[in-house]
Amino acid sequence: MSSTESGRHEGFSVEERAAMKDHAQELKKAARRATAAEKAAEAERDVLAKIAEMQDSDRVMAERVHAVVTANAPALAPKLWYGMPSYALNGKVVCFFQSAEKFKARYATLGFSDQAQLDDGRMWAAGFALTEVTPEVEERIAALVKQAVS
Repeated sequence: MSSTESGRHEGFSVEERAAMKDHAQELKKAARRATAAEKAAEAERDVLAKIAEMQDSDRVMAERVHAVVTANAPALAPKLWYGMPSYALNGKVVCFFQSAEKFKARYATLGFSDQAQLDDGRMWAAGFALTEVTPEVEERIAALVKQAVS
């Protein structure tokens, strides 16, 4: 959330408000769908459409992340979450792709929620910066999503 130089809180940033509006629209749209199969098909179309809207570098990475996640963790269902491509198990988001452009960040992020089974001792990573999705990165993503749903 944004604040002024004096440290006073000014509320949500423009990007945060846009993400919340996206999430409200996602919830309304999901409530209107009929069967589970129709919901799943439309949710995947929504994710692919959101990826297609991204700028080149984010789009290329999001496409690769989508392919790796769906191939290696078929139990995860694609859905939009705060306007971001995400992947859910039993309706709860396990991981998501946050484009650099969306929040004017230096890099895109592959994030994992507390639903992911990534526990490793007393501290573990729940977010990963992405600047490029190489074959090595794809292998790491595949291992992470497999672990996340195990």
